Amino acid sequence: MKPPSSPSCFTNAPDPTRRGHADREEMLSLLNELLEAERAGAKVTLRLSREANDPAVDAALQAVAIDEARFCTMLCLQIERLGEAPTKKTGDFYQKVMALDGMDARLRLLDRGQGWVVRKIREVLPRIVDGALRKDLGDMLATHERNIEACKRLSARGR
Repeated sequence: MKPPSSPSCFTNAPDPTRRGHADREEMLSLLNELLEAERAGAKVTLRLSREANDPAVDAALQAVAIDEARFCTMLCLQIERLGEAPTKKTGDFYQKVMALDGMDARLRLLDRGQGWVVRKIREVLPRIVDGALRKDLGDMLATHERNIEACKRLSARGR
């Protein structure tokens, strides 16, 4: 029998990154980045819900805060499942939002932050081969899309 002629033939299992799939290090980096953003989002939504003068805005922001906290937990569990410790950091998004004057400006930036999460997940989702991670990030994507729409309806109502 003739020996394999190329280095890739020496491997027992194909490398998923050769087919465009996200590798473990890329996923860990993304999951930690999302975790930092979700922590900041949870802090922002809780703070803004306390400052809201409209009960509907307060309730909507509290619901988003619950989602953000739920995804912090999910992201931590996924990072641990991949054999790493989750970051302890919180993203700087909280400071950026709170530096703005007025609830409307803060809500617009919150909406853009939710949109950033949606874009990040949409970019990577087709490249994830891990079924459990795909399912969890798909749920996170759908929830963020619903939250963006809910906030748009509230914003339109307030005009």
